[in-house]
Parts: sequence; C-alpha cells; structure tokens
Amino acid sequence: MAKSRKDPKGRVLRKGESYQKSQQRYIYAFTDPFGKRKYIYAKDLMVLREREEKLLKDQLDGLDVYLMGKADLNFCFDRYMSTKVELRESTKYNYQYTYKTYVKEEIGKKLIADFKYSDIIYFYLHLMEKRGLEIATVENVHTILRPTFNLAFKDEIIRKNPTDGALAEIKRKLKGSAGIRHALTVEQEKAFIDYLESRPELVHWRNLFVVLLGTGCRIGEVVGLRWDDIDLEKRIVHINHSVSYYPREKSSYRCEYAVSPPKTEKGIRDIPMFHSVFNAFMSEKKLQKETGICCLTEIEGMTNFIFFNRYNEIHNPAGVNRAIKRFSEDYNCNEEINAKKQKREAVMLPHFSCHHLRHTFCTRLCENETNVKLIQEIMGHSDIRTTLDIYAEIQELKKKEEFSNLADKMDLFKDIL
Repeated sequence: MAKSRKDPKGRVLRKGESYQKSQQRYIYAFTDPFGKRKYIYAKDLMVLREREEKLLKDQLDGLDVYLMGKADLNFCFDRYMSTKVELRESTKYNYQYTYKTYVKEEIGKKLIADFKYSDIIYFYLHLMEKRGLEIATVENVHTILRPTFNLAFKDEIIRKNPTDGALAEIKRKLKGSAGIRHALTVEQEKAFIDYLESRPELVHWRNLFVVLLGTGCRIGEVVGLRWDDIDLEKRIVHINHSVSYYPREKSSYRCEYAVSPPKTEKGIRDIPMFHSVFNAFMSEKKLQKETGICCLTEIEGMTNFIFFNRYNEIHNPAGVNRAIKRFSEDYNCNEEINAKKQKREAVMLPHFSCHHLRHTFCTRLCENETNVKLIQEIMGHSDIRTTLDIYAEIQELKKKEEFSNLADKMDLFKDIL
C-alpha cells in the first residue's frame, strides 16, 4: 500500500495536491478542458482546498475554465453580434455604434467572469453622472449588454447575468423620474409650435413638427412619408415603411438612405389624423403647389416624399435633431428676454430630440385616453408593457397633482393652525 503524502504539519494531502518546500506553498495540479496542465497555488492548505472546491463546482456546472479566465466583454459582444443574423443593418449599426461609443473603452477589456451586479450599477451611474447621458441612452446601452452577458451565461462561461435587474435599480434610484421627464409639457409644446408659426420662413419645419407631435411616429417613419401614404379624404396616415440613414460599409463613413419595414410588426398601422395634422399636410401640399418645389429624392424606387430640406432632398434624421436644437436655443434666448420685459415666468424649452416628440404624443394620449390597447395600436408598441409603463407613470403623476389640488381645497386645519 502506497504511503500517504503529508504536509509539514502532518496533514494528509489529497490527489493532485503537493507541498513545495522551497516556496513554502501548496500546489494543486489539474488538467483543463483543453488537455493543458494547470496549477493552483496557495500559502495555506485550507485556502487551496477552497479554490479546489470552486474549480470542481465550475467543472460540474460545465463552465469553460479557459474562456472564463480569458474572454473579455469585447470578445463576448463580438460573439453576440455574430449570432444576430436577423437584425436589420440599421439596427446592427446602432448596436455597434452604441457599444463602441459608451462601452468598448470603458469596461470592454474587463474579463467577463469578473463582472458583478454592483459593477453594472456603478457603470450605469458613471454614464449618467460623469458622461451626462440621459436614462434613455443608458437603456440603449443596457439593451446590448444584457443579451451579451446572457449569451455568455448560455454558453456556460458565467454562472449568472450581472445585468439582471440593474436598469430597474437605476430607475428606482431616480425615484421614477425616468421616462416621464422626456415629454414636453402642454405649455412647452404650444410654445415650440407658436415659435415656428411666428416665422413664415419656417413653415416647412412647422408642418413637419406638427405631424411628429400629432402622430407620435418615429422620425424614420415621418421622413419616409410619401403623399401616397396619406388619405386626406378619410384623414388617415398609413405607416408601412421607414427610412434609415447610416453607413453601409464598416470601412466608410459615407451614409446612405434605405427603406425598410417599421421597427416591429406592430409598427405597420393606420393613424387617424387630428385636425392639426390634416391642416399641416394641406399647408404643405398648398405650398408645394404654389412654389412648384417638391422632393427630388428617390430611394429604392420610392419617390414623392412629403417633407424635404432646402436642397429638395429627403430629411436626414440627425439634421432634424440639429434643427430642434437651433430653434429651441433661439426660442429660449428670446423667451428669457420677453419674460423679463413682461414680468412673467418664462416658459423655457428643455433639450429634446425627435424621439421626445414621440414620447410627448404618447403622454398626451395617456393623459386623455384610458384604453391602453388603443394607445398601443396607435403608437405601434410591439410590447404592451411599454405602453403600460408610460400609462402608469402618467396616471401616477395625475393622481399626485389631483390630490395636491384637493388637499388645498380640503385643508381642514388651515384656519386652526
């Protein structure tokens, strides 16, 4: 019978364990899934055995020890993107742009196995506090990080997804401010349109923004609208396609337009026209007839686009956002001066984009309509939870405002205290 090996303290060493006198340390030798000899070191036998147990648990769980030690987040994101063959090119570009801009150089080189839940929380807070991102942009980052970690989980590289619940935690920290703050108030909405109406040279822009605010369409759906897509007699806007603008080749920064179906199947929808939207279309139609100027753009055989820029070409969505910034800054400068002269409270416009106008339209619907299914159909939300989240926020705000007003009227102790 073979004699048992012992350490200097007389403790029997298990199979694979040994004691190195020259370094005064314990060693555990094992073979990894690739057939390579690997070693674990520790100064204390109990610490070594804890590491042995963890290694055994990893092996029993089917974890790839090699990848667990070597794969960083950048590697896993590239692997995730290579599996998304069904993504539209515009969506794929947006995912890659978001990752490269906000994640790659920040935490991309960190080993996938080293991420903890708290790391994700701190990272999201860092994006908001240090880089000044809004919660909507952090949501976009979460949209690509969560499935990346989930793929690593399914590939048995990590035992759990550290992003699970992280975004919800951030929203709780913001105490419900996420989402609802993106909508313009009724007063701000009116101020913005009044500003455009006061300048005759901006009539094209005024018509475009009335349609955005009055339909809740995505910017790609509105810039892609053709006269063929609207029924002025029945007053219906048919949404059946979207126009995107992004680089077609990774090696080139040159962007091109492309026509694609709406973002989701629910995106194909008919939207009834409000009077303001109908009047905006009629105004644009009359203007184009009087001037003889129309959009000259042709995209994949499609022509007759309604809205166009000063070069008679279809709008670039980024150009529309730049116009919003230009107009709102000019408005705010004038409003601040006028408010001081008239000794009143200024109605200032916040920083907003085309997507905020979509959220504004949804907010107005939720404030005046209780049929959530109808709101979902008009908005084209693929998941009704998106609609319910916005509706719940609006109803909660309305409840607080109504209770505050009621409290002022029913303060039974105001004459006593």
